[in-house]
Amino acid sequence: MKIGVFTVLFGQKPLDEILDGFCQMGVEAVELGVGNYPGASHVPVKELLNSVSARSEFLAKIKGRGLEVSALSCHGNPLHPDKKLAKQHHDTWRDALRLAKLLKVETVICFSGCPGDSDRSLYPNWVTCPWPEDFAKVLDWQWTKKALPYWKAEAKQAAAAGVRVAFEMHPGFLVYNPETMLRLRESCGPQLGCNLDPSHLFWQGIDPVAAVRALSGCIYHVHAKDTLIDPANTAVNGVLDTKHYGAVAKRSWVFRTVGYGHSMEFWRNFLSALRVAGYDGVLSIEHEDSLMSTSEGFAKAFDFLKKAVIREPAGKMFWA
Repeated sequence: MKIGVFTVLFGQKPLDEILDGFCQMGVEAVELGVGNYPGASHVPVKELLNSVSARSEFLAKIKGRGLEVSALSCHGNPLHPDKKLAKQHHDTWRDALRLAKLLKVETVICFSGCPGDSDRSLYPNWVTCPWPEDFAKVLDWQWTKKALPYWKAEAKQAAAAGVRVAFEMHPGFLVYNPETMLRLRESCGPQLGCNLDPSHLFWQGIDPVAAVRALSGCIYHVHAKDTLIDPANTAVNGVLDTKHYGAVAKRSWVFRTVGYGHSMEFWRNFLSALRVAGYDGVLSIEHEDSLMSTSEGFAKAFDFLKKAVIREPAGKMFWA
């Protein structure tokens, strides 16, 4: 496995500067934001789509430093009930698909999206329980009328481009756990897989190791980010928490830098499970820790993962 970084962490810094810093640290791969929620601070998408020389120069900056591009990311909501916003997110996704093909990047990461409760809605409606039965009807409509038709068509586009789609299982969207991920994949085909980010699974009560086993064969990318569950706040309010992420003392859980939510034992078990499941790709560090700066959080995560990562394939023992 290789250790990489989601470059939007350092969106305020010039690309050349952060790439030099990554090389000095020993980072091996970069995940690039190309629009929608992550933004595209380092990637001039339109220019790269329209210019062979621009693409060559851009890739030379990355590959010339011994780095690879693990994925392009355009997390958005193309199913948003606001048709103008949905079109913007859809167009960005299509641009990401085209750019991935031109740059020979295998994977594009996105969200599944979440519609409203009808064509008259203004905002997305994330359903989390089946009763009263209104909720079950909404959920069925969202899947059968919106998500499945859209992603069946987009899976064909991705296949034509030779690109895999990796959904980040994220609460607030239709795909938020292994069951919903597999439902979309089974309906739309193997071009669709997941970007497995354990931080979004922890607070739902999901064991990421068990999730890896359930998703074996369809893990296309992995984010390295941790979550700390506050047992006292959770005991009182449960895990459904809408308070601002900065209200650390009051929240039931918060995102943390790798190793500050779960132990080295967990992370070694998690990485071992990924290896068993056939994943030998990049662990892309993402930072949303409100208790430390981006630079410190990234450095600590990188140092932690260096001790846990499995780099070489299994072989015969010297005594075998």
